[in-house]
Amino acid sequence: MNINADTELYCLIGNPISKSLSPLIHNFIFEHTSINAKYLAFNVNNSYDLEKAVAGIKALGISGFNVTIPYKIEIMKYLDEIDEKAQILGAANTVANINGKLIGYNTDGDGFIKSLKDQGIDIRGKKAAIIGAGGAAHSIAVSLVYEGIKELIIINRNLKNAEKLQGFVKKIKSSVYISCCNLDEVSIIPNDVDLLINTTPVGMYPNIEDMPIFPSLFTSKTVFYDIIYKPENTKLILEAQKLGYRTINGLDMLVNQAIYSQKIWNSKLSNEDLDWAVIKKKIISIIKNQILK
Repeated sequence: MNINADTELYCLIGNPISKSLSPLIHNFIFEHTSINAKYLAFNVNNSYDLEKAVAGIKALGISGFNVTIPYKIEIMKYLDEIDEKAQILGAANTVANINGKLIGYNTDGDGFIKSLKDQGIDIRGKKAAIIGAGGAAHSIAVSLVYEGIKELIIINRNLKNAEKLQGFVKKIKSSVYISCCNLDEVSIIPNDVDLLINTTPVGMYPNIEDMPIFPSLFTSKTVFYDIIYKPENTKLILEAQKLGYRTINGLDMLVNQAIYSQKIWNSKLSNEDLDWAVIKKKIISIIKNQILK
């Protein structure tokens, strides 16, 4: 590690952060693009410590940071300025320190949409179903609306939370048809959805035998997208693959949103410097070989 007085520092804050892949991803990008910077992860225990952590980041001149659970919403009140998309979502996962001013952004939705486009999937005028109604579901739902989705079904164990998300999205674009249902009512979900997205932790390591919904309820036109990346292929993805259905795992979204963060922090990077496809391929290879074996 070549560290000197000019080395910039970036970091992740959240709780827990011990299993985060962000340091691996961002330090690889810094090295690949010859940027004199390092990225660390800091566990912030509670809301009281969050305020102190933000003050410390400002005082130390840390150049930028990512925010993960459970602080993506709470971080907003400590920022000096918030990007329009992050304001709409009510959450930020990326912060840039510009001359002592902390500016918040949200790259989760962008990372998700780019993963669809990289796969040649156009969701304009299509029908999608989202399992879950938390922070990730908010980002993805809003991004789908902006991309021209025609119909959206929100599936959640807590129907009230699903209805809250429904109302939130309808305020952004009232012309989108949005319905809600409880996970216990999956039989009423149309089987012809074009895209089904799991945003819940169901199926995440170590509970790898769990599955939020049965792929057999849908047809071969449905693309199954699970934002979980550990395991690389969840039970949901594996069962969909057995049926011959098209699938996408969470690694694409994870790496894409990180690269979007890099572009926010280092606007001087040209597309040539930040060869998205090459960087993503190398990072995913490292993750598979070193972390997900």
